[in-house]
Amino acid sequence: MRLCLALLFWVGEVLADPTLVERYRQGQEHWPAATLDAGIQAEPLAALPTEPPCPASNPCTQASRVLGKQLFFERRLSGSGQLACASCHDPDLGWADGRRQAIGHNRQVGTMNSPTVVNSGYLQRLFWDGRANSLEQQAMASWLNPVEMAGDPDVAIATLQRLPGYAELFTNTYGDATISRERIVNAIASFSRSLTLTNTPFDQFMRGNTDALDEQEIRGLHLFRTKARCINCHNGPLLSDESFHHLGTSFHTVGNFKGRYSVTGDATDVGAFRTPPLRGVGKTAPYVHTGMAIDLDMLLSLYNMGWWQNAEIIGTGDETPQAQLSPLIKPLGLSTGELADLKAFLLSLTGDMPYMAPTAELP
Repeated sequence: MRLCLALLFWVGEVLADPTLVERYRQGQEHWPAATLDAGIQAEPLAALPTEPPCPASNPCTQASRVLGKQLFFERRLSGSGQLACASCHDPDLGWADGRRQAIGHNRQVGTMNSPTVVNSGYLQRLFWDGRANSLEQQAMASWLNPVEMAGDPDVAIATLQRLPGYAELFTNTYGDATISRERIVNAIASFSRSLTLTNTPFDQFMRGNTDALDEQEIRGLHLFRTKARCINCHNGPLLSDESFHHLGTSFHTVGNFKGRYSVTGDATDVGAFRTPPLRGVGKTAPYVHTGMAIDLDMLLSLYNMGWWQNAEIIGTGDETPQAQLSPLIKPLGLSTGELADLKAFLLSLTGDMPYMAPTAELP
């Protein structure tokens, strides 16, 4: 009975505005106003530019991308000689790893879910806590992290210098065969910027192909902008405000619970993690920084219920302030049909993930 009533309510809402889908097909100037909380300055939704910007200090060239790809799959950069960037960012798994938490050096289990590197070149802040401001910083940090690749740059450079194939690759990229830690991370960052997903059905729709989204997906887009409240955080061309919010996903003293607070020391940032962009979301489960949402249905259910405010744990000996649920998180009251529509829209953001076979290891 409850399911029938929910479906009837959902159908009634759709019939209340029979022109809704057509209004969305006519362009943004005809769309209903977005539902935004007070003080939220949301950027308009838009298609993503086909190429991310490249810093002047690390120009994107075909040669740097070829070298970067080789290094992205190069296990000998790691302390064990068994891990590469691709170990946690696998092209077969949406350039993530499909795990709740990453597994790194000596089978250490990390505290965070590995996000996809697809479209990472558009981001201003990297890592879940935003501690890196560029892909170059991110690549260096992951390479040196003792729980991730545990790399020793001097040892890795000496290893690459013994492999004749790298001399040609570095010469083609930088004009000479010198191998340095800066050149290594610059090439990896250049390759990462080439991994883009910019022609999803949603992007096509935003560029004027009004048939790129079907009616259910358009209803989902409408919910995304209104009743589902997603637009408060997932806006602009990136579908991310690139800010940090606490959802209830971190628990005091458990794992990496501090989030952005570790960077800023601001009590309002405890448990706050970066708003992820959403393109490719259908192929990058599990979700949130802990990987606790195993699929989209579970993720949407958690948002629909409004997450939760974690209770303070007394006597832990940890003086970190208690994380506070973001005021942007509220129970949504979405019906079964509305959840299906919203999921359909999110899947329209997936498109064809970039794929390439791993490079052959240089002898």
